[in-house]
Amino acid sequence: MSTSGLLHAFLLDGKGGAKLLDWGGVRSWQHADGVLWLVLDYTVPDAISWLDQESGIEPLLREALVDNDPRPRAIVHGTELFLILRGINQNQDATPEDMISVRVWGEAHRVVTLRHRMSRTLESIVADIQRGRGPKDSGDLVAFLGERIVEHVSTRVDMLGDAISEAEDQVVTETRGELRGKLADHRRRAIALRRFLSPQREAMLKLAQLVLPWFEEPHRDRIAEAANQMARSVEELDAARDRAAVTQEELASRLAEMTNQRLYVLSIITAVFLPLGFVCALLGVNVGGVPLQGETWAFWALCAVFIVGVAIQIWLFRRRGWFG
Repeated sequence: MSTSGLLHAFLLDGKGGAKLLDWGGVRSWQHADGVLWLVLDYTVPDAISWLDQESGIEPLLREALVDNDPRPRAIVHGTELFLILRGINQNQDATPEDMISVRVWGEAHRVVTLRHRMSRTLESIVADIQRGRGPKDSGDLVAFLGERIVEHVSTRVDMLGDAISEAEDQVVTETRGELRGKLADHRRRAIALRRFLSPQREAMLKLAQLVLPWFEEPHRDRIAEAANQMARSVEELDAARDRAAVTQEELASRLAEMTNQRLYVLSIITAVFLPLGFVCALLGVNVGGVPLQGETWAFWALCAVFIVGVAIQIWLFRRRGWFG
């Protein structure tokens, strides 16, 4: 049996609750019945058929609503609202930065919401309605949607900022490759999030200024506050990206410094033992005429000369400040 594209259909009661409808109830709905909220999966055949034949949405706008990769934006069409926002992907085993498009067609007595992948934002509003604490009308529903999307975005951005702060603390004591990989991953996530949130900030700022008969000043004020929060999140992403870059540079600098210190120690050791190695190689050649070759005390005398020579070298290195 095929899955229906009608995910949710609610007839809002104006008090925060709603009556659940099916396709039959949707088709028999009239404006006088109250505000209708539909949540559709636009990829399922029965939802596609309803959008094409019964929704009453103009073809050009309908095609824009089901576009594969839409850009966040808010547009007024007469007394209707065309709105596309991006929400955090909170599905299991999903990448949060692979954001979910939530497409909205808003009218005074009807709001049609389209999505393909499950949206926790929409499901949270559904849960509010089931508890009797949901939106009361179309304007309230759009405000709910904007606030809830921004809330989840802010939570995700704060988590990313906390992760980068933790990496900044670790860079003082840890220089392993895992930390470099984490920083690069955090930076990629910040860039990916900002790609969608920057135009979404502009869309919400525009939405807060739109004048519609059913989208009243209290609704616009709520969206304006959500837009300010979105702007703060974008600024936090910019700061997080820059902090990750600075931390990467600091980590690379510390690694380079550690490498230079180790090479410096090796150079000092080489400088100390190079003359000793030369003398040993010279005395070890397999030819006649090596001095004191038959004397039993010669070995200990040579060791004493070596010790004195090393002591003199170390004294000279310290005098020149080569030991730091």
